[in-house]
Amino acid sequence: MSTSTTAPRPAPASPVAAVPEPESPILTAPLKNSFEYTRSLGPVLSQFALALRDGRIVGSKSSGGTVSVPPVEFDPAGGAPTTELVDVAPTGTVVSWSWQQEPLDPQPLDKPFAWALIKLDGADTSLLHAVAVDSPGDISTGLRVHAVWRPARIGRIDDIAYFAPGESGDAAPANEADNPEGDLVVMTTPITTEIAHSATEEESWYLEGLKAGKLYGSRIGSGVDEGRVYFPPRKVSPADGAAAAERVELGHTGIVTTFCIVNVPFQGQRIKPPYVAAYVLLDGSDIPFLHLILDCAAEDVRMGMRVKAVWLPEDEWDHSIGNISHFAPTGEPDAEYETYRDHL
Repeated sequence: MSTSTTAPRPAPASPVAAVPEPESPILTAPLKNSFEYTRSLGPVLSQFALALRDGRIVGSKSSGGTVSVPPVEFDPAGGAPTTELVDVAPTGTVVSWSWQQEPLDPQPLDKPFAWALIKLDGADTSLLHAVAVDSPGDISTGLRVHAVWRPARIGRIDDIAYFAPGESGDAAPANEADNPEGDLVVMTTPITTEIAHSATEEESWYLEGLKAGKLYGSRIGSGVDEGRVYFPPRKVSPADGAAAAERVELGHTGIVTTFCIVNVPFQGQRIKPPYVAAYVLLDGSDIPFLHLILDCAAEDVRMGMRVKAVWLPEDEWDHSIGNISHFAPTGEPDAEYETYRDHL
């Protein structure tokens, strides 16, 4: 009689790679981007906007006789420009809907409401809008609704404040808004995004360095970029993904490699033209970065010029490259072209 034993199988390796704790605290900050998007609505949508100002709703009629609301600029069937606009009713039927339990700014209502696709009487397509009801139980597919108009209308879809249940409602009141004349409507829409940005470890110690008045870059450890110093620092080489191996503190002087003279004024400009935006190669780095050259006439800036960082007062320093107000000439002899030709 013989016996045999089976050795236990080793536990499978974890599919999750171990991530070491960062050596530097990771910085986070809110990031808000805002701008005003301005566009002409064109000959078709302008008529839609003008009708909204008047308290009417218009759609475009295709060559096949179907009516689209909002109007489309080209015939869906043949692609020809839209030429026929027709009025449709401010009443319609809910085709589908979803419930908005927690309204967000700037949604049309400040209490729970329904988003709905509404097929207006006289239209063959559905319009997305808000329906003011108290609960999900008060709305259903097939519900008849009517438009409720704002007293001041500027030609936007929210000139209709919302739709309410019922076959009919009050007519649109006389428009209280002071709108410009003309058949083409220009609309300005504010666009804003807000996110919480988390920096990488390299970005974090780079930004901490700026707050302390130091300039940190990173040296790539291997590959085609071996030994090359990036400023601002990178975690890996963009050429082949080789990891950065070393933090490098750089000096505050460098060389102008290429530059442009800004002569055209623009909105938000803080410096009166002409002035120079230049790529500066810091001593000890291999990648130039963009900054301002001031304290000299724009026409005196040249490739190879030696420059130094001019910092804001220390009590104004933050986690920003803006701590360096600009670069200024050092008065040293220009660098020879051969010393920076490979860094242009």
